[in-house]
Amino acid sequence: MTNEILTRCGYRCDLCLAYRPNVERDDRRQALSDGWHEYFGFRIPPEKIICDGCMSGDDPKLIDKACPVRPCVIAQDIENCAHCDDYICDKLKERIVGYDEIQKRHGKPIPKSDYENFIKPYESRERLERIRKELQK
Repeated sequence: MTNEILTRCGYRCDLCLAYRPNVERDDRRQALSDGWHEYFGFRIPPEKIICDGCMSGDDPKLIDKACPVRPCVIAQDIENCAHCDDYICDKLKERIVGYDEIQKRHGKPIPKSDYENFIKPYESRERLERIRKELQK
């Protein structure tokens, strides 16, 4: 049994090194800052990396306060983007992550530990597609 905590755009909080319970258990924010820079091209200072997850309450501590997906999903009163009639919209295109795109952009093999820590938590394309298929049954 898994304790997946899925965000509105399909990321997995439970795997994310920025998720508050993970930081409190094993603070690896410097590695995460480096990994985000390596694979996604942005850097957040480690001391500013902490996230309650976008499914938490009305005013959670979030890494990406400007995310267009969270307010959209909340306004539509749906669980996540997989449930949306406008899947994949421009808002989701800004956030959706697929391993193949990252691998192509990176241009060299991605070590398994890097995949597990810096890509898998955000690899939302496959998760959302799987949910959509389940919804169609």
